[in-house]
Amino acid sequence: MKTAQAPLLLVLALALCLGGARASAEYNYPNNRFPLARKPYVELPLGSIKAKGWLHEMLKRQKTGATGQMDTLYPQVMGSRNGWLGGDGDQWERGPYWIDGLLPLAHILDDGALKEKARPWVEWALASQREDGFFGPAKNYGREPGLQRTNAEDWWPRMVVLKILQQHHSATGDERVIGFMTRYFQYQLKTLPAKPLGNWTFWARFRVCDNIQVVYWLYNITGDGFLLELADLLHKQGHDFTGMFLKGEDLARFASIHCVNLAQGIKEPAVYYQQHPEKKYLDAVRKGFADLRKFNGHAQGMYGGDEALHGSNPTQGSELCSAVELMYSLETILGITGDTAFADHLERVAFNALPTQITDDFMYKQYFQQANQVMVTRHIRNFDVLQHGTNLVYGLLSGYPCCASNMHQGWPKFTQNLWHATPDNGLAALVYSPSEVTAKVADGRRVKITEDTYYPMDDRIRFTVQIEDKGVSEINFPLHLRIPGWCKKAEVSVNGKPERSAAAGEIAVIRRAWKSGDVLELSLPMQVSTSTWYENSIAVERGPLVYALRMEEQWTKKKFPDEDVTRYGEHYYEVTSSDNWNYGIVNFNRKKTAEHFKVTVDPSRQKAKYFWNLENAPVQIKVKAKRIPHWKLYNEMTGPIPFTRLKPGDDYGQPEEEITLIPYGCTTLRISQFPVVK
Repeated sequence: MKTAQAPLLLVLALALCLGGARASAEYNYPNNRFPLARKPYVELPLGSIKAKGWLHEMLKRQKTGATGQMDTLYPQVMGSRNGWLGGDGDQWERGPYWIDGLLPLAHILDDGALKEKARPWVEWALASQREDGFFGPAKNYGREPGLQRTNAEDWWPRMVVLKILQQHHSATGDERVIGFMTRYFQYQLKTLPAKPLGNWTFWARFRVCDNIQVVYWLYNITGDGFLLELADLLHKQGHDFTGMFLKGEDLARFASIHCVNLAQGIKEPAVYYQQHPEKKYLDAVRKGFADLRKFNGHAQGMYGGDEALHGSNPTQGSELCSAVELMYSLETILGITGDTAFADHLERVAFNALPTQITDDFMYKQYFQQANQVMVTRHIRNFDVLQHGTNLVYGLLSGYPCCASNMHQGWPKFTQNLWHATPDNGLAALVYSPSEVTAKVADGRRVKITEDTYYPMDDRIRFTVQIEDKGVSEINFPLHLRIPGWCKKAEVSVNGKPERSAAAGEIAVIRRAWKSGDVLELSLPMQVSTSTWYENSIAVERGPLVYALRMEEQWTKKKFPDEDVTRYGEHYYEVTSSDNWNYGIVNFNRKKTAEHFKVTVDPSRQKAKYFWNLENAPVQIKVKAKRIPHWKLYNEMTGPIPFTRLKPGDDYGQPEEEITLIPYGCTTLRISQFPVVK
């Protein structure tokens, strides 16, 4: 029986393969090639999606801020000496990190000057390839303060460059990338058995999913079978995140993993699932996120990791690199699974954690942020790494310069993942922000859809369709709309007429013959709700936003001593306040939450180009609270948060006050996880 079945199985496999190839040709944008599992949502070419409104303002501030100036702001690393430009300077991750954000920003803004800044890095990488396929810096140098130049052959920084080249090809169609990657991946397949991922440093083992992703991307273009063999080898040599999440207790233990390794690696089981579509891989990812929230979660969507994993106390730090890498992981997982919960989490990080950790002019950043943060000062706190007390202050290089190099990818890649192509030749809006997408639908027809909204500060989103092909009066295609998990009932109307309702977590698909000028409006009513965190504290939420205590801010610019300048830069900012912060929210009936919280919206601030700061916060929530006298400063941060138990006498004998909450992303100093008092 076994020998008789073999030819039949071969025929079936060949038929499936050919069928998969034919199916790919039917789509406007190529999906995964057989035998990779097909994705429900496919990324569009870089440049297809443009930011508008407040999001465009964020990208413009990146351009005029640090993203557009790192070569002059940080010349010792990003200047001509960089090893990724052929120099004898830094040759590890920092230069590629910068370009991994600069290049997509340049193409989304279609900015010639930014493209020109990125071009030498792309060209040098392509020209550096040897006959055996290896590329990049190849010579080690002695140690030099402020530089990383002793691991020239390490696999890890090449993974970042692979992402850069993939994006470069997506935006330009540069065919050199295909041959380049083919040769390098052949080199990897030949070399990894003798020099595995952990041969030089451990970082590549934990971050190998970035390598595997690009291997799959190339396979979808070339169909070369050796690429799937390589992906299996990379997975085998990488850290076992699947086993870690499903069987282990690592996420329940302090210091079990580096915070950024976790943010990057959490997507690995989902990425590998595409080649081996077994349920355990997606189960692992979901359990990983659940345990991360349970044992280490913070209200703004991040987790205690400063740098090692460090629990859910709201005074533990959360690294900026973790935020932008977790966003990229969520964007990746969303396209593979189509699970709207990952889009919800992505918006939670993007709209809460990310804006507050970088200054308004995009020039300075915090290495760590705290969910409850009432003093931003140079001081040694209870973090895993101390960095001479510079972790919380705002500076270019303060804390550690990896984040100054890596923060640039956050908003551009978020923009790139607002829209996706669908296997039914439509478009999907999975994450919401003001934007414009130009793409092919139906049988290759081109449309432009403009998304006008003040979301996340408003609950209404307006989509306007424009047919780009001349002589075409209408096009029949589906438009997929994600309904967030926090929205109990969404309403969709087309040209002013109700179309349908949709429930939380649903993908509402509107299929019709669209004409130029058609307008679809999506209403996502936002209700105030609360969630429970460390020591039974609560966070106040409305839509995708977490709300935090409004505190006045005093910003003070200080100089680093001469002995610190090489490591941390010339100056930094501390932020303090004379406002009271030690409030507990007065207990309320959870079935009548709306009656306890009073929401006010300032339309003028809502329509501002930039609303991510204290002065421009467009939404306020008023709530009754009482001060807790024994909750005091400890080590220049909030002392141990009082456990909420609501026993007799827990009103602390204090009068009721009305406090003001504003969106977390608009704060610098804040309480976002509150005790509850009688």
